[in-house]
Amino acid sequence: MDFLIATHNMKKRAELERILKPLGINVLTAEEAGVNLTDVEETGTTFEENAELKAQSGCKESGMPCIADDSGLMVDALDGAPGVYSARFAGGHGDDRKNNDKLMDCLKNVKAEDRTAKYVACVCCVFPDGRKFTVRGECHGVIGFEEKGSNGFGYDPLFYIDGRAFAEFLPEEKDKISHRGNALRKLAEELPKYL
Repeated sequence: MDFLIATHNMKKRAELERILKPLGINVLTAEEAGVNLTDVEETGTTFEENAELKAQSGCKESGMPCIADDSGLMVDALDGAPGVYSARFAGGHGDDRKNNDKLMDCLKNVKAEDRTAKYVACVCCVFPDGRKFTVRGECHGVIGFEEKGSNGFGYDPLFYIDGRAFAEFLPEEKDKISHRGNALRKLAEELPKYL
């Protein structure tokens, strides 16, 4: 079954496709589906709200079932920031270098035991007939004191689990424990109820 994925982030798209393909879901970008999608303004105050805004828009504009996600990093010492502003934490959208630098600056005086954090991913699926559902996945870790690894994107070089940065994990390893992997497994459990 064909589903539209409402994202322009090709690394995120690859991650979604890698996890959804074995479930029999053929994921298409807007370009592959021949659709021009409006860039949705993420005005929600939660990951769930932003995921739904994007999925609703993609479904309406394409006439296809649409999957969209919103995800980010929540750092306990920063009261949950950067949260829904993860991609634009340092101002511009999607500048991983500046975002990571700002995060390190915000945590420069925070001790190791107080650097707990979690990645959160909310995935919303909207169908042309109006049905919809949202799932949430989380992955808990800590923010390291230095960047490591060259895999992944975003805050992955700073987000550590069991002494390893997420950017040091192979994609298949990351999928098994990541926030997005956890959310997509929940999506796979829910989808059959709607097909």
